[in-house]
Amino acid sequence: MRRFSTHGTGRFAPGELGAVGQNVVFEEGVLVFHPATVFIGDNVYVGHRAILKGHHGGRMEIGSDTWIGQECFFHSAGGIAIGRCVGVGPGVKILTSSHRDMGRGGPPLLDSPVDTAPVVIEDECDIGIGAIVLPGVRIGRGTQVGAGAVVAADLPPFSVAAGVPARVIRTR
Repeated sequence: MRRFSTHGTGRFAPGELGAVGQNVVFEEGVLVFHPATVFIGDNVYVGHRAILKGHHGGRMEIGSDTWIGQECFFHSAGGIAIGRCVGVGPGVKILTSSHRDMGRGGPPLLDSPVDTAPVVIEDECDIGIGAIVLPGVRIGRGTQVGAGAVVAADLPPFSVAAGVPARVIRTR
C-alpha cells in the first residue's frame, strides 16, 4: 500500500530563506517550502496565496525588481532562475519535474522515476496570467508570453509567444 507523507505547512519566516533582499513583500497566504533553497533579490513582490515550492534537489532564484502575481505555483526540483525586472502574472505555474512514461507494462506513472530540468526566465520578461512553463525551458530576455500559454520549448530573446503549445508570433 502506498503511504503519503506531509510536505509541511509552508509557513515560513523570511529569515529562513536562503537569502532575502530589501523591500520584499510577501502578501497574506504566501507559502514557501524548503525555504533554505529559495533566494530572493531586492524589491520583489510576491502576491497573495502564491506557493514557492522550494526543493532539496534544486535552487529557486528570483531576481531583484520582480513582481509575482497572486496564486502562482513554482516547483523548483530541477531549479528555477528568474532574472531581474520580470513580471509573472497571477496563476502562472512553473514546473521543473515530471514523471517518466515507462510505457505499457511499466509502473503506474505515479510510481515511475521523476525527471528534472531547470527553468530559466531571463531579465525583463513578462509571463501572462495563467501561463504554464514546463521543465527545461529557457525564456530569453525581454520576451512576452501570452495569457494561458503553455511554454514547452525555449523562446528567443525579445519575442512574443502565445498559444498551446506556445509559439513565437512576432518579435519586440
